[in-house]
Amino acid sequence: MNDRNVEDILKKQVNDIMNEQPGNGNKGSNKKKYTKKKKHRFLRGMGTIAGVLLIAILIVFGTKPGRSMVYKFASEYIYNHMNKDGDNGKPKDDLVIEDNPSLRKEDYVTNYLIFGIEKIGGAKNTDTIMIATINTKNNTIKLTSLLRDSYVDIPGYKANKLNSAYSRGGAKLLIETVQNNYKVKIDGYASVDFESFEKIVDLLGGVTIELGKKEAAYLNKTNYISEKKYRNVKEGINKLNGNQLMGYVRVRKVETLGGVNNDYGRVVRQQRALKAMFDSYIKSNVFKLPGITKEILGYITTSVSEEQISEIITNVVENRITTIDTIRIPIDGAFDAPKKYNGIGYPIILNWDVNRVELYKFIYDETEEEAKEALARFDE
Repeated sequence: MNDRNVEDILKKQVNDIMNEQPGNGNKGSNKKKYTKKKKHRFLRGMGTIAGVLLIAILIVFGTKPGRSMVYKFASEYIYNHMNKDGDNGKPKDDLVIEDNPSLRKEDYVTNYLIFGIEKIGGAKNTDTIMIATINTKNNTIKLTSLLRDSYVDIPGYKANKLNSAYSRGGAKLLIETVQNNYKVKIDGYASVDFESFEKIVDLLGGVTIELGKKEAAYLNKTNYISEKKYRNVKEGINKLNGNQLMGYVRVRKVETLGGVNNDYGRVVRQQRALKAMFDSYIKSNVFKLPGITKEILGYITTSVSEEQISEIITNVVENRITTIDTIRIPIDGAFDAPKKYNGIGYPIILNWDVNRVELYKFIYDETEEEAKEALARFDE
């Protein structure tokens, strides 16, 4: 049924109703018959309209081509409202992520680097670094947290902590560093700075986080919550605003609720914060959601293309991906944490053989033997 057919049917229904006139004879009787007949025609007309709408909905949402139209519209909307790290919506030449044959690439896996930028005293370090993976083989979204103090080789520079790569060469050098050390292909990235992070949380109306006694006391007496007036959190359930949540995700010197400490505790907090933000987003007023979404997108900078966004949406929806799995690299027992190493204070020294295998097992959904075999091909 094409648009012309639909238009002709609706036009005929309306004309039939409008042109129907009461006949001569018993006026009262004819009037009742006419009214009843008109009502029936009106109901049939409405039934036709409802049927046409149902067919349209089935065409759009019940067929893959129809859904593709929706995905394309959604990806265009998202892309147009995000900040592009480039010129005229295209990545700068030095930001283009080229295929590297020495890095593993699988059709069922796409990896995106997500990082938060800390701008303090003129420095630009990445306080949060994660690999977000879409795996259509087991239909999951996987989130890998990379510890910022991990001691890594940085192309063109001396080995240092992972969070220092961005300050030396921006997103390009950070991506190269992650690819070279962790042996995974990065397909794009998205970043947000601390100020934007706070604004996003406030747009969501705050998020719900449960704090331990030590966490609450520490946040109330230190400058992690930069605005003094907001240093009023308590043990238990809290509704944190942007400034408070920013302080929460940066804490590492006291244990989390559950007893995780140091950088490992900070990663736990970051993952809890992201989940809380997602929960707040999906619970937002449906009428306010488009406006909130538009504003949030404006705080995110990305190299991801419109086509990649469409692919992400298509993979998630068509494969009904609703599960998010998480991991931290390095894993427990596969690293050292000396006070000083090669002149660097408090780095995390990874056992790369173990951690790369665990990362491959997680991202590519493989057994240990399969992961080792794959690394033997790419780890040269």
